[in-house]
Amino acid sequence: MRMADGDTTVAHSARMYDYVLGGTDNYPPDREAAEEALRVWPGLWTSMRVNRAVMRRMAHWLAAEAGMRQFLDLGSGIPTSPNLHEVVRRTAPGARVVYVDNDPVVLAHSRALLPDSPPGGTACVEADLRDPAALFAAPGLRDTLDLSRPVGVTAIAVLQFVEDAAGLLAQLVEPLAPGSFLALTTATAELARGSAALAEVYARRGVPMHLRSRTEVAALLPARCELVEPGIVPMQHWRPEDGAEPVGTEESNMFAGVARLR
Repeated sequence: MRMADGDTTVAHSARMYDYVLGGTDNYPPDREAAEEALRVWPGLWTSMRVNRAVMRRMAHWLAAEAGMRQFLDLGSGIPTSPNLHEVVRRTAPGARVVYVDNDPVVLAHSRALLPDSPPGGTACVEADLRDPAALFAAPGLRDTLDLSRPVGVTAIAVLQFVEDAAGLLAQLVEPLAPGSFLALTTATAELARGSAALAEVYARRGVPMHLRSRTEVAALLPARCELVEPGIVPMQHWRPEDGAEPVGTEESNMFAGVARLR
């Protein structure tokens, strides 16, 4: 997510992410910015992979343990398999998924890559998550999700690009039914020493990044949110899989957490 939506002459956080993960859906400005970021903090490579892994664990937990059958992925970026719909449909084949991004280039790739299985069960919506009213009014969302029933909302690696993330989350959860869940990851300077320098690179490329402490991340959650165990933790510590290779604190720059809406 960034302000210059669809402009391929400047770097875009989703396409930088795609490049670091080894994807091909990116452009020279994205690659140049990503290479600069990697020079400043080589741990970005590991941290992005850890972020993808925790997204998959959160998605699986939401489907398998929390019983979610509807999902809303905010600032979804370019699909990298296994993506959220693939993870949740291993548990719930009929799960309905809406991906939201505000970059038409990202969405064009998404629509080409994502299957519509089950029929009508997957939608890619062009909307800016900073405008929740327009987002929830989008036909693609309303046609796919029933907001009178619980929804699992994921905000993975996007809130660091929003200055008033607390105000935004308050608006985003307002129309959701009780029993919905909010899963998030967001950047911090408390873990990896290279995080501040990394944020400076993003800012110079026109992508301001807001780094938050664990306390500040917890404070982003609206009053109706109740954290599930283990709370707000370094993302590699959020319900790690048995036998997973350990990842040191210095190797990631994000906190992760999941909350249930009362």
